[in-house]
This record gives sequence, C-alpha cells and structure tokens, in this order.
Amino acid sequence: MSTMTSTGSTGSTGGPAPAESAVTRAGRSRGLRLGGMNWLVWRQHRAAYWTLLAASAITVAVMIHQRQQMMAYLDEFGSIDGLKSGWEEKFDQGPLRMAGQLLGYAPILIGVFLGAPLLAGDLESGTAKLVNTQSASRVRWLATKLGVTALVVAVCTAAASAVFTWWWSPVKSSSYVLDWSDGLAFDSSGPVPVALTLLTVVGGIAIGMLLRRTLLSMAVTLGFAVAVQMVWSHFRMALGDVVTATTNGVGGDNFPKLPDGTHVVDQSYLTASGDLIGYGSCNEPTEKAADACLEKAQVVGWNVEYIPISQMSSMQWLGASILLALTAGIAAFVILWGRKRLV
Repeated sequence: MSTMTSTGSTGSTGGPAPAESAVTRAGRSRGLRLGGMNWLVWRQHRAAYWTLLAASAITVAVMIHQRQQMMAYLDEFGSIDGLKSGWEEKFDQGPLRMAGQLLGYAPILIGVFLGAPLLAGDLESGTAKLVNTQSASRVRWLATKLGVTALVVAVCTAAASAVFTWWWSPVKSSSYVLDWSDGLAFDSSGPVPVALTLLTVVGGIAIGMLLRRTLLSMAVTLGFAVAVQMVWSHFRMALGDVVTATTNGVGGDNFPKLPDGTHVVDQSYLTASGDLIGYGSCNEPTEKAADACLEKAQVVGWNVEYIPISQMSSMQWLGASILLALTAGIAAFVILWGRKRLV
C-alpha cells in the first residue's frame, strides 16, 4: 500500500506529479479573485466596502417589498395605465418619501465615511509612506484606490436608484405622490444618485489627500457635500427647456390645459401689446375690482411657462454628465497632485 501511495503522489524525482501540479496550479488560479494592488486596496477597506454593499442589498430588498405592497393596492383601482379616480385618497406615500430621503442623504454619508478617510487615513497613519517604498508606483496605487472605490459606489447606488425608479414609475405622473421636480424624486432616480455620490466621494478623497487628517477631512467633506446638494438643488431645473402656453381670455376655463405631471415655472398675464405682467398684479379684494384692473391693463390672456415630465430623463442624463465630468476632473487632480506630493 505504501508503494502505491508513493507512486501515485510523486514523480521520478520525488516531487509532485506533473498532472497533480498542473491541476493544483489551475485550481489556485481559478480561486484567486483579486491580486496585487486590487487585493491590497480591497483588503484594506473591506469593512467599508462590505458595509456599503450590505446596506445597499437591504435597501433594495425593502424597496422591492414596498413596490409589491403598492401594486397590490393599485390593483384595486384597475390597471396601471387606467387607474380609477380616488386611488390617491388612501394611498400611503410615506414609504416612497422615506426612500427618497434616504437616497438623498446617501451621497453625504458615503462621501463623509468612505471618501474622506480613504487617503487621509493612510497619510495620517504613515501607510502611504510604506506603500511608496514598494515596487508599485504612486499613480497605480491612487488609480486603484479610486477605481475600486468608484466601482463599489457605482454598483450600490445604481442598484438602489434602479429599484426606486421601478417602484415609483406606476405613479410617476401624479404630483400627489412625489413631484418629479422635487429632490426626493429627481435626485433619487435615474443616473443622478450615482453621479452625485461619485462626485461627493471623489471630492472627499481629494479633501483627505490635501488635509491629511481623518477627522478634519470628514468635517470638511460634510460641508462640501452639503454645498454640492444646495447648488445642485438650485441648478437642476435649469437643465430643462421651458415651454410656453398662452390663451385668449383670463377666465377659469381659459387657463391653459397642461400635461399631467407638469412643473410650472411661472404664470403671468398677457397684455394686448404682448407684454407680461405678474399674476399678482390684479389681486384685488373683489371680483369686480379685479376685472377692472385686468381691463385697465389690457390683459387678453394667460402666459404659462412650464417643463413637462417628458423631459425628466434627458434632464437627469444631462445633469449626471456634468456631475461626472466634475468628478473626472477631481480624480485627475488627485492623481496628478499625488504623483509628486502625496508623501
């Protein structure tokens, strides 16, 4: 029996048999998922990455469950394309609003707790100096950190955004549930959550690289993330093309009939000379006094400026492109600055 064992396990030189050695090497190569710098970055930040992945998976699962609950309610009022009137009366919009708020806070939280410490922690602890003594270049190290982090963030936010969009789509045209022009809907669906989160995370990485202190970088990144949200909230609706609708006459029946889900930018009175006067210009205490004011101003109709909901998708992709371009610029700055001044 010992002779058979020896023959089956060794070659003529006493080492591993060629076939077994090849199988072992192939098995090891197949089992190796990450290697080199990718493995190092993942292992160093695996706690943050796994936390983000787990939180995203739980969020997606909860939203899928809530979508099923919503569809069960809507089935009582007919098909999605032909809902009977009155479905809004008992519709619980709380879960949708809470999910929108959660996705709205995600860029800030991920930027502060993942982006800011990514390089600041290495610089503060001296890990960056140790990496600098290895054979890998600084550019490769920085590019891998940015790439792996961006990939994890993009996958998580894209999954959450896709499920939220799917959940909200049956009632999208109803402003009763969520107004599409509001941040709860616009910033939580389509490509916007991915772009906003990547900008905040990469911005936090750049801040951490410059400040070199973890807690300070997290505080500054918090301010940066809030500023990004504020600027974006004032900028988002400027991405749309304003459509103008006018009418003859100012009675209640003469107000322009706008498409469902329309976001009204402004409404005013149209005079006979083609000028516009503000809607509140003839806000008189009595109807007779208001009619006299309108007649004196030679008002002939309404002028309403609006953005239809059909533009939402194109506005989101245009805005996401701008945000991603800014992100790419910051990432390039991180690599160029870190190439010579990181350590």
